[in-house]
Amino acid sequence: MDRSAADMTDVEARSFGHVVHDGLAGLNAAQVARCLVAIAGLLLVLVTLDPFPDLRSADVTTVVGGRMATAYVTWGLLAAVAVLLVAATDAPALKTLVTPLHLCLVGWLLINIAFSENRGVSMQRFVLAVSATSLAVLLPLLPPTQRAFNLRLATAALVLLALCYLGVVLAPQYSIHTALDVTEPQLAGDWRGSFSHKNVASPVMTILVYVGIYLCGVGSFVTGPAIAALAGVFLIFTGGKTSSVLCLAIYALASLVYATPGLWLKRLLCFVPLIVMNLLTVGSVLSPALGAITRLLPLDPTFTGRSDIWQFALAAVAEKPIIGHGYAAFWDDLTARQTAQGAEWATSAAHSHNSYLDLAVTIGLPGLLLVMLVFVLEPLRNFQSAQAHNRSGALAKLFLTIWLFSLYYGATETFLLERQNPIWFMFALAVGGLHFLARFQCVEQIRPGSDVQ
Repeated sequence: MDRSAADMTDVEARSFGHVVHDGLAGLNAAQVARCLVAIAGLLLVLVTLDPFPDLRSADVTTVVGGRMATAYVTWGLLAAVAVLLVAATDAPALKTLVTPLHLCLVGWLLINIAFSENRGVSMQRFVLAVSATSLAVLLPLLPPTQRAFNLRLATAALVLLALCYLGVVLAPQYSIHTALDVTEPQLAGDWRGSFSHKNVASPVMTILVYVGIYLCGVGSFVTGPAIAALAGVFLIFTGGKTSSVLCLAIYALASLVYATPGLWLKRLLCFVPLIVMNLLTVGSVLSPALGAITRLLPLDPTFTGRSDIWQFALAAVAEKPIIGHGYAAFWDDLTARQTAQGAEWATSAAHSHNSYLDLAVTIGLPGLLLVMLVFVLEPLRNFQSAQAHNRSGALAKLFLTIWLFSLYYGATETFLLERQNPIWFMFALAVGGLHFLARFQCVEQIRPGSDVQ
């Protein structure tokens, strides 16, 4: 045996061992944990614990106790770990979330739950909503740098897109709506990927288009275009009309808002079209004049039957305008409620197909007002502040675009305060990101050896 060769192998082995040892020694356990929680949170909300549900099975409409328990435990643990990690190093940022307005919203929700028509259901779902929302709001603080945040965001997006496309190719019966679906066979052919419905897949893909554009803007010239293109193609095949129409329109609006200097002009650009959109949808069933205008538009005046649901929901608001029917407790069992003749099917709806109307039904008009103050008015003011201090313009624009898209998407679908709904999660993440960018400078890099990339 060649002695020199043995010696050389031993030297290489020792060198490799030293490299591994030095690499592990350079890792910061807390930062590794923060990055793992960030990527786990993104994958949990985007991929979920139950991807590719079989919509052909009658069991798809049945809530499985064990599965829900797993979801509650997983979300609760991740949220608790996120709070502890952020509190250990970013306590000043955490304290900025404790404001009179935020406390008023939480207090009102607790009062609403106490008077809920189904107190147990409201409290149970509120716990899940708090866990998911806490994780979403704190997620921008978990990665140690903006570069690390970008990497986690890109990783989660690519994993989701890979799963969705693999599902379409390898298991289309689980990733494309079919004529055998139990609930909505008329959606046959529309792609849904790993999600339970095309109306969840389409807004998520729209948000991923924005993520891809953002990554292009910060120098990711391979990953960024790939995410934007793959998400854009998938969006088209979902058949989601609202998301497809809003996708580029909202990005153009966000770019215009970004280039507009004054806060009041920003508010006009953001909110006037949103008010008009709500007037032409929900308002069309309240006012004959608005209904007549809606009928002149080149679209279905019933908005695919949503007008019956809106009338039913407005009647529910009139029953309990102040306290509401209870957080997340109204739409479970509506068979005993009265509806207009010919609109009896509205009692089978899962929600009101309008986020703002749904909040008025469940948490009352005061609750809706508080949500509007916290999640509609305050984020734009935070964006204005972040822009004035020149804090991470590209990231602030991404958060602005996601926030703005979600607000407009909410005019025809329900997601606000909806527990672990991925659109709500990404919306809350954007709101949290704008909150922190308005108060702190985003970290670009930290000392060598301490950043986990």
